[in-house]
Amino acid sequence: MCTVIWPTRSIRKTDPAFPPHLKLYDRMPDRLYVRGNLPDPEKKSVAIVGARSCSAYGKAEAVRFAETLAEAGVQIISGMALGVDSWAHIGAIQAKGRTFAVLGSGADVCYPVSHEELYRQILQCGGGILSEYEPGTPARPHHFPIRNRIISALSDIVLVVEARRKSGSLITASYALEQGKSIYAVPGRNHDPLSEGCNRLIADGAGVAWEPELLLEELGLAADWKKKTEKKDRKRKLSAELRSREDIRTVYEALTRDEKTLALLAEETQLSVSAVSRALVRLCLEGYVNQSAGRGYIRV
Repeated sequence: MCTVIWPTRSIRKTDPAFPPHLKLYDRMPDRLYVRGNLPDPEKKSVAIVGARSCSAYGKAEAVRFAETLAEAGVQIISGMALGVDSWAHIGAIQAKGRTFAVLGSGADVCYPVSHEELYRQILQCGGGILSEYEPGTPARPHHFPIRNRIISALSDIVLVVEARRKSGSLITASYALEQGKSIYAVPGRNHDPLSEGCNRLIADGAGVAWEPELLLEELGLAADWKKKTEKKDRKRKLSAELRSREDIRTVYEALTRDEKTLALLAEETQLSVSAVSRALVRLCLEGYVNQSAGRGYIRV
């Protein structure tokens, strides 16, 4: 069990606090166990789900979409699993937004155990941990596909970031389709197993999620978001000081949202490895570039 001390509430379907979204559909639980808060039914919510063994691209896209949506006031719903789910929660927390995890265990059981700090942060940032299973219930394989119906029901839109051909994320998308929700998928490279599920969803009619603003438009939040971010976008542009340095500008312009190694950047820019390394250090310190777990670099 998670060592974080938070009371677990039991909320019946007849309770006024029970999420009204769940009352709209069949096969929903008659009771929820909750730690922290429930999603605000007056605010928009987006479910972000995807592969547990996500790539650096999947991680970056999960964080990017979650951060942007959370900054616009959208609640992020996911399942706190390894990979895309956890990065979606992290993106929302980084944006100081609220995020909610629907577990395949009891709400007091932190699964996976390695996510205890994430579990804590979700609660500390005003979000919540939800489950239909009684406290103390361990995570079991058959719980996860079932809980996905709750993730989709709590959301206005379901976004799949990365998914294999047979994936739990596609189960969430199926529930969303039954519930009449909008489904979006982040497109991936052809023949990439981690993108096959997303590309199939798009072929079957899902929206192409190439920018978070597309989801904000559907949610009716795009106009307010555009005004709010005009000043922020100006600040995000590479500063005049850094642009005046040709080596830094060259390295920055060679970077994309796909992971690139130091050696590849040196080859593409025709700069020495040491010059590229110095430029990357400066760009990372200024917040323009992230280093991935695979030791590659990605433009923020």
